[in-house]
Parts: sequence; C-alpha cells; structure tokens
Amino acid sequence: MGKNCLIFFLLLAASQLQAQQNCTHPGQTPVSAIPICGNEPFVMNTPTYCGNTPVPVACPGGFSYTNINPNFFRMACYSSGTLGFTIVPDAATANYDWQLFDITNRNPYDIFTVPSTFVACNWSSEPGETGATDDGTELLVCSGSGLNSYSKMPDIVQGRTYLLMVCNQGGSSGTYQLTLTGGTASVTDAIDPKMDYARASCDGTKIVLRTNKKIVCNTIAANGSDFTVSNGVNIVAAVPGDCSSIFGSDSVILTLAQPLANGTYSLQISTGTDGNTLGDICNKFMATGESIPFVVTDLQQTTFQQAVASSCSPGSVELVFSNSIRCSSIAADGSNFIITGPQQVNVTGATGIRCNNNSVSEIIQVQLSVPILTAGAYQVTLINGSDGSPLLDECGVPLAPNSIVSFNVAGSVSASFTFNAIESCKGTTINFQHNGNNATNNWKWAIGSIGTSTLQNPVQSFPAAGQHTVQLIVTNGTCSDTSSQQITSSDKLTAAFDVQNIICPTDTLQLKNNSTGNIDNWQWNFGNGNQSNLPVPSSIRYVVNGAETVYNITLIAGNSQMNCGDTASKTVRVLNNCLIAVPTAFTPNGDGLNDHLSPLNALKADNLQFRVYNRMGQLVFETKDWTRKWDGRVNGVLQNTGVYAWMLSYTHHDTGEKIFLKGTTLLIR
Repeated sequence: MGKNCLIFFLLLAASQLQAQQNCTHPGQTPVSAIPICGNEPFVMNTPTYCGNTPVPVACPGGFSYTNINPNFFRMACYSSGTLGFTIVPDAATANYDWQLFDITNRNPYDIFTVPSTFVACNWSSEPGETGATDDGTELLVCSGSGLNSYSKMPDIVQGRTYLLMVCNQGGSSGTYQLTLTGGTASVTDAIDPKMDYARASCDGTKIVLRTNKKIVCNTIAANGSDFTVSNGVNIVAAVPGDCSSIFGSDSVILTLAQPLANGTYSLQISTGTDGNTLGDICNKFMATGESIPFVVTDLQQTTFQQAVASSCSPGSVELVFSNSIRCSSIAADGSNFIITGPQQVNVTGATGIRCNNNSVSEIIQVQLSVPILTAGAYQVTLINGSDGSPLLDECGVPLAPNSIVSFNVAGSVSASFTFNAIESCKGTTINFQHNGNNATNNWKWAIGSIGTSTLQNPVQSFPAAGQHTVQLIVTNGTCSDTSSQQITSSDKLTAAFDVQNIICPTDTLQLKNNSTGNIDNWQWNFGNGNQSNLPVPSSIRYVVNGAETVYNITLIAGNSQMNCGDTASKTVRVLNNCLIAVPTAFTPNGDGLNDHLSPLNALKADNLQFRVYNRMGQLVFETKDWTRKWDGRVNGVLQNTGVYAWMLSYTHHDTGEKIFLKGTTLLIR
C-alpha cells in the first residue's frame, strides 16, 4: 500500500467525525478504512486514544464489545471463497480482537447499529496472534479466557464489499502485521485504470473524459499536464468530477487554451508535472502514451443514451446522456423522469452527480422511494419537470421529451432463513429452511463447528448443548446475500449420579445428580424397597440388618413428552456396623476367609494410621488407608505363625475425638 493511497482517507465528513471525535488518523473510522487491494502484508500502528462505540455481537452479556483503538480495512471480493488472515502483534502479550462486516450498498457506520452486517469475529481474551485460519472452528468467538484465538475462515462473495475492524483491547500502543493468507477468495483488483471515452463540449473549449474506474483525485495534475491533444492545442487546467468518495472520481474536465475546430483528435496520457499519470487507490497508474480518439462536429441534439442500475435491489438509477446536462435544469424532485416496470416505482429526487466542480453533468442520479426488488425490464421516460421545463444540455438546447431507455433488474435474493428445533433424548435436531426467493439456485451453509451444507433446507443434529453461529450465503447467479443467526442446542438426555461406595448403617446417603438434557421426571430405586421421584432425594438410609450388604441404586431420567429416558446404576456397600476394631487373629492362607489384617469398619476414622510389628519390634506393615490390608507378607515373603503387635490412631469423624488403640493379633497358618 503506497503513500498516495493513505492520503485520501483524510477526506472524512464532519458529521461522521463527530461520533469519533478523536479518531482522526487514516483507518480509524469506517469511512476512512484503508483499502486492501491484494495480499501484501500491512504493518499497522494502533494509537490508544480512539473509539468507544458499542458493536453488536451475538454473545452473552458480561463484556462490553466496543471499537476500542480500531483500525478499519475495506476490501472488495473479486472471486468468491474463504477469507483467511492473521494478525501478529509485535508484543506477545498484546490482545487484538477483530470483527468482519458485510457493508455492500450500506453506510459503513451501519456496523454499529445493524446486527445483520456481521460475518465473523474473534473477541477471545487470549493474547498473541489471532485471525481466521484452518485452526478456527467457529465464526463467532466471544470474549473469555481459554477460548480459541483463531476463528473459522468465513465465506465471502464476489461483488460484495467487506469491512474488517481490528481493535487493540489491551490499551497500550504497539504495532501488528495483518496478512491475508490461507483463504481461497480473491480481494485483488485485476482491472488497470484506463481512459473510457472522451468528447468535446459544445463550444469546443473543454474535453470531458470518462475513465473505466475511479481515479484518486490528487493524482490528477491541476494544470492538465497529464494529457496532450493530438493537434497541439494546449490544455491549461484539469478538474476532477465528484471526489467525495475515498476512491476518487471517474471523470475529468479538461480546459483548453482555445476552442477545437471540427475534426478528429486523440487525447493522450503523459507524465504530469506532479511526477505521475492518473492512478487508482491501489497505486495502479495509466500507461504513458495511452490514447483515445474523439470527434468534434457541429452541434448535435443531446440524446438520452442509457439507464444504469445495480442488478440487485437498486435504490437509485443513473441516467447517461450523450452530452452534459445543465445541473440547474434538473428538477430536484425527480419530476423529469417516470420509471415503469413490473414493480411500481416512485421517483423522489434527481441530482447531477458531477455538479460539485462543474455546472454540468453527463450523468443524473435518480433516487427511488424504495429499492426495486422485483425482477424484470424497466423503462425510464424523459418528461418536462414539475415546473414545466425540460432538461437543457450544456449548450442550452432542450432535450427531446418522451425519450425512453430501458434497464433490467435481477431478482434480489435474501439469505434470511428460519429454523425449527426438535428436542429428543439424543440432543437437538434443527431443520433449516430457506424460501428460495427470486430463483435462488445456490446455498452455502456454515453451521457452527458442526458442518456445512449446500442443500436448500438442511437438517443438522447437535448432540451437545451450546450456542452456534449459523451463516447462509445465497445467490441466483447474479445477486447474492449473506445472513447469520445464533442458535442454541440442548444436551442429549443422559442419566448420571455420584454416591459413596461405602456407608455405615443408618447414615444418610449422599447423592449428586449429574444427569444432563431436557429431563422432566426421575425414578430412583435404592435396592431396599425405597423409591423416589425427586431430582435429588434426601434422608435415604439403610437399616442395620446384621450383615454387610451391597445394594444396587438405579436412576431412570426421562422426558414424558418425548417418551424417552436413560438409566444409570451404581452400588453402595453398607457395613454391618461402624464400630472400629482390629481382629485378634487372621489366617492368610488364601481361602478367602480372614486372609488379611486391617482395622474393621474404619469408615469414620479420619487421619488414620495403622502399624504392625513382629516380636522383634520390627515394623512389618503400615497404612493410612483402612481399606488397605496386610496379607501376612513382608517384601513378598510369608511371615511365620506367631503374635504380632499393632497400634492404631485416628480421629473420629462424627465426634472429633482423637483415639489411640494398641493390641496383638495371632497370625495362624
């Protein structure tokens, strides 16, 4: 991006600057956005005194999404595909966030008020690199720690215009590099600027030049030195047309030192005294020596030549004439024109689009009360205005009334879609519907991180709970549109619970219900004849029955409307009693009876320590876990029959009493 490109972003309307009073650097507001013309990296500095306007983001509350310390980048899509880019800060601790908007045929400031301009974003609180790459899974990444700093690469559509906002949430100045990489879309303008046509004014003192694209106004030398005329007549001045756009103007009025006589001439491009030829905003310049012919003849009747409208939902129509029209003869209410066609069209105004620097314009823009949405052929008829006067050309000659030109409008498509969520025990199934309006023949769905589809009405299952950004891009081959919505899915129905493995008789059973999904009924069975339909039953106890018993606990979690459910089971061992004691003898012979030595029923022994010693006073076994038992071996070696001493200390869980016991046990083989 050259220096010439950046100069023009200072052309900001005063009314727009009021909303961003401190944002005076190029690229700090939507209308001063820096154009991206290719894949060259940008190294950007981020001042930290700009931006406090909320941005609509479909994320939960708790974080303020605003354009803090922004840089804006504007790009046109020349070939549909995915847009990939990386933002690499110079400091690894810097936190940059971004959001991409579709601003096709919109005021760039709509990004602050119109949620449907959303395309993709990443507001993750994680510092360091960010962007849209293959590492991303969602188009929408909200604020929060631990979230992916990369988003899924969004799809962009040929012919549409996008705005990328990069914010420095960290609040400290610094630089970063923005690089477009990895995507399949093209944002490179392949069209070189050229002269389109030239004609002489009716008095022969001026040449009106039209270019094939907008030319940056300050690349036009004011003294006309960018041009020469074939017969040697000097050009003394060059004035661009309407320069209100940051992209410049597509017309230039050249003033000659003397009138041209009838004849054939050529207009040729030269290097001006400013050191360059005419260039576009992407630093592409017209080739020196390029020429275009034009003919000067006797005064001809000005004709109504062409009506030009956007093929998709035009809100205005541009009318082209063979010669310039006096701006003063154009009725401001648009009453010089009638538009007819399949849709009723009301004209509300008309202006010469190059009347800023000239009193004439060869193009008149007609404003409509509402955009044309119905496809078909339309006609523009030229009539006298509401004041009874006709249009006058630059020489003051009235245009012939009832002149008619036609233009076509393709059916505008809308990507708005509806959906129907069906809850089941297996999760959420969503049926997406698009109405296929105006011959829509291509659908491209991006359904969160779940999948994609090219069907008109896809069906997608969501097995887990969450929020998902669903984006749809539609086209009918001429018109396209993009929309996105946030949808919520539910968990599949799963029964699950936690319970103690072992409890004492008469103690209360502690339950934790971990079931998930859309559950409206619970059925508990505790294996002892007791049941409950509460989500978390309380006061469940097992009575003393004289023996240690294992009970099977079952939970059935269900949904009555969907007539489905899920079952979970666990066992609990209820001890015979919880009197803590150490056996006086044990027989480690492997018969399954009294094979081990340990404190019995020590479920309520906190901070337990159990030690066993042989007759020599040597420690042969030690544990702090009452369920870990001595098998009568030391380092795998069987110990001899005999008396072994033991010591036991613990704190009683219920009373807090500290207890110390000691005794002897007979090992029998």
